[in-house]
Amino acid sequence: MLFNSISFGVFLIIVFLIYYMVPHRYRWCFLLTASYVFYMNLHIGYGLLLLTSTVLTYALALGLERAGTASQKKRLLLSGILPLVLILLFYKTASPVIDRLNLMIGAGRLSLQPITVKIMLPAGISFYFFQSMGYLIDVYRGKIKAERHFGYYALFVSFFPQLLAGPIGRAGDLLPQYKKERPFDYNNVTYGLKLMAWGYFKKLVIADVFAGVVNKVYDQSGSYVGLVFIVVTVMFAIEIYCDFSGYSDIAIGCAKLFGIDLMTNFKSPYFSFSIREFWSRWHISLSTWFRDYVYIPLGGSRVSRWRHCLNLLITFLVSGFWHGSSLTYIVWGALHGLLQILETLVYPKTRKGVIVRRRKHLWQLPVTFILLCFTWIFFRANTMQDALWIISRLFWDIERPLNYLQTCIICLELSRVSALGMLASVAVLALYDALSLNYDVITVFSRQKFFIRWPVYVLFLAVIALFSHKGVATEFIYFQF
Repeated sequence: MLFNSISFGVFLIIVFLIYYMVPHRYRWCFLLTASYVFYMNLHIGYGLLLLTSTVLTYALALGLERAGTASQKKRLLLSGILPLVLILLFYKTASPVIDRLNLMIGAGRLSLQPITVKIMLPAGISFYFFQSMGYLIDVYRGKIKAERHFGYYALFVSFFPQLLAGPIGRAGDLLPQYKKERPFDYNNVTYGLKLMAWGYFKKLVIADVFAGVVNKVYDQSGSYVGLVFIVVTVMFAIEIYCDFSGYSDIAIGCAKLFGIDLMTNFKSPYFSFSIREFWSRWHISLSTWFRDYVYIPLGGSRVSRWRHCLNLLITFLVSGFWHGSSLTYIVWGALHGLLQILETLVYPKTRKGVIVRRRKHLWQLPVTFILLCFTWIFFRANTMQDALWIISRLFWDIERPLNYLQTCIICLELSRVSALGMLASVAVLALYDALSLNYDVITVFSRQKFFIRWPVYVLFLAVIALFSHKGVATEFIYFQF
């Protein structure tokens, strides 16, 4: 059940109406049931995997609190984390390995019949596995107490707004919210609906529209050269941001309908002055997860300069592998690690290990965005060969500026109306993100006069409906991770 499908709209309305009719003491049970219905709608087998991982981590967390020695705690922690990691490794690597074997068979390198098995990554598995692992580690570290109530813990793992693609929550933040009685709050509900509308705008009006052009060029990269690669790479940077942050906005807004506050996952990331700042604004729930459970256990920044650099590189290599076992993702992660290492070497360190911040200069914004777009080439390219081809042809024929531009216009095959529509939607996005640096745009706009607010609301909904492609739901990019 996709957020941008009609079935989800019907599902959400039903769940919302019943939720506030159910007495508080039974709401956890109702939300838990709704969450499993939501997830098993994708595939009935997914529910069994979700339940199994939930039972395992619930029991091990209780065992961690009862363990008498440090060695017992470590063994219990590993017995909980290792199965989840191995399952993730299996799903991340099995399908690419089979695809590679099929290519070798097809090329005649192996005298076997083609393998027809296709291993599909269960939707959301990375996100709820990471959420469960974070819970176990927090219990192990003594940051939180193990949850005794299985129902509340199961809801923490499976809460449907965040189940498929986050934001990855922390038990210390979410479990108390599920237990607290939350009466119907008009302002909370309307804020959630407005945030969801903004998320749908980013997904349907920007991401899905840009995806058509980006997919055409990147999936047939050998047929293109020159400026078109630069343009579509910038378009992909906007597409993936709007696709994923749009999902997060919908998830956060949806949770607000039930009085639950999920963590902010994006904070105007393309207004960053450095790669380090970008990662403090992009996919915050995942970047802080890697910081707390990978980077800091490795030693973080409170080690020697070179060990610090190694810790950064390892963390981002793991992040790249989390996205997929393809070499393109590994290179993408490595590039982000190397860029942060360069920033670490440039910025001096105090004796206490704190990075000294230099004054921000306006030129750093476009430079950071250009570097990000360069790394996105590897993230989006289907193979390393495609990525290297694209990079080698970025400035093909640039010595003839007019031809360089005309070839791009011809290859994009965009009408004037389509091009203007794309530019207008990006302008709205840029304005919103710029204002978001200092204001809660939705709250500020909600305080405006009736005759100012409602025409904008109606226009927004009309535009979203226009780009909904007659009810055909397109999958969110991060579902594949």
